[in-house]
Amino acid sequence: MRRGLPVGNQIEWRIKDLEMDESVKQTRLEIYLDRAASQWSDHTAVVDSTGQALTYSQLHNLADKVGAFLTTRGFGPGDLIAFMMAKRCEAIGLMFGTMKVGAGYVPLDRNAGPGRIRQILGDCGVRVLFADEEALAQLQARGLPGHGITTVVLPTAGPGSATRWADALPTADSTNLTGPAPIGDDLAYLLYTSGSTGMPKGVKVSHGNAISFVEWASVQFNITTEDRIAGHAPLHFDLSVFDVFATVRSGATLYLLAEDVAADPRRILDFLARHHITVWYSAPSILGMIAERAPATTNNRLRLVLFAGEVFPVAKLRRLTRLWPRPAYYNLYGPTETNVCTFARIPTPVPDDRTEPYPIGHPCSHCAVMVVDECNRPVPEGQSGLLCVAGPSVVSGYWRVDHDPRFFHHDGRRWYQTGDVVWPSADGFLFCGRRDRMIKRRGYRIELDELQHTLVRCPDVTDAAVIADTTQPSAIITAFVVTNGAPVTQIGLRSFCRAELGPHLIPDRFIYLDALPHTSTGKIDYQRLQQTCS
Repeated sequence: MRRGLPVGNQIEWRIKDLEMDESVKQTRLEIYLDRAASQWSDHTAVVDSTGQALTYSQLHNLADKVGAFLTTRGFGPGDLIAFMMAKRCEAIGLMFGTMKVGAGYVPLDRNAGPGRIRQILGDCGVRVLFADEEALAQLQARGLPGHGITTVVLPTAGPGSATRWADALPTADSTNLTGPAPIGDDLAYLLYTSGSTGMPKGVKVSHGNAISFVEWASVQFNITTEDRIAGHAPLHFDLSVFDVFATVRSGATLYLLAEDVAADPRRILDFLARHHITVWYSAPSILGMIAERAPATTNNRLRLVLFAGEVFPVAKLRRLTRLWPRPAYYNLYGPTETNVCTFARIPTPVPDDRTEPYPIGHPCSHCAVMVVDECNRPVPEGQSGLLCVAGPSVVSGYWRVDHDPRFFHHDGRRWYQTGDVVWPSADGFLFCGRRDRMIKRRGYRIELDELQHTLVRCPDVTDAAVIADTTQPSAIITAFVVTNGAPVTQIGLRSFCRAELGPHLIPDRFIYLDALPHTSTGKIDYQRLQQTCS
């Protein structure tokens, strides 16, 4: 059982929404690029892995050309425009160009299986798909994208490819592109998440939802034109919203990491030093690998390290803060449906005797949060429960879903129940695990995430993941462990779990892996682990 300190009448946080004047409330994300092109015309906006770089003026021109092309093809407000390609400058131009005509963009994962791509395309009903040659070949080999979808092929990426492609687009005069009336409730983009079911769900994010987060993040982390921001997250992952829009909002420079570089700790170290990166944002997994594999001395100019998406094991976080002692570290929390809603600065250095993960902190200034029971009733102060979020960043719902019980009204406000169990403490909320990751066995409630975090503290264990088969009369728990090469026996693991957690939390079996599988967004891939056991 996790322990926490009462937080003084904190059944519900009544943090006032982010203060924005009416013009900002009604603005749209593409206005950020319009302003940047006006104020910082010749400043570099984005650099991709091919060495291609676009100034804000060039990026703005590319977006205008894309918008004009879409207009001539009859696309506009209410339409969805999909793209599937490597992270390159053209993708950023597509995002802004799509929004300029009032349409919403749908980024597709190049590493997703054909079944998932087919489900997404069928669900959202896109009529046009932009793809690079490699992605298109993958799709066509599997009979995709299907009838009724116009495909626009991008040329091979390289220096100058964005400008050449934009000039070749058959468009009307882009100077006549006026765009839609500025309505903050319009759909900006659709991000598909798997959730616990494995079925893709389209999260509808409006311009207002995104802007409330981007404004908060840009101010909170003091993003300026001097910053060089690493674009580590895939564009179909919500962490990329900060990378792209906080960069453009502040006139900073975005450096996009190629997929192979983004997964390689040593190449990341070179990337950070070579491009003088100042801001990093990713899931903890890759940072943990950097902490384990990096040499004792590294050279970079990082001032800010942000992480989100999973709990950062304390031992790895401790090693990272010793490797990079200069940056400020922040733990950010929030599902795609709210983007970041709580945050906490990590005090450094991390003490040698700390073993518990750091809290997810207190609410952001544009969010309100409360803790509820299974019936969405606020729990008494100091008790654990399900975290709920309200505020302008909370999305309206899911694509083609009329009602979802996770969205509900309470005390005159609309809330989203995250499904995450938290415990209030003096330092902010402690994350206790997912509701769908809690099971009962032998009469005990077992938090699989707590067991997972405990295993990582076992000597010579560098990573761990835990799943459970609840189809049996008594749930069967399987633990996957990664070691540092030292001999870690199952007897030793069982003894450690018994001493730390008690006999009812000992896994039924242990499976040794060289490394845990991860999704394209950097999170542990529990579905693949389940398949290993089936």
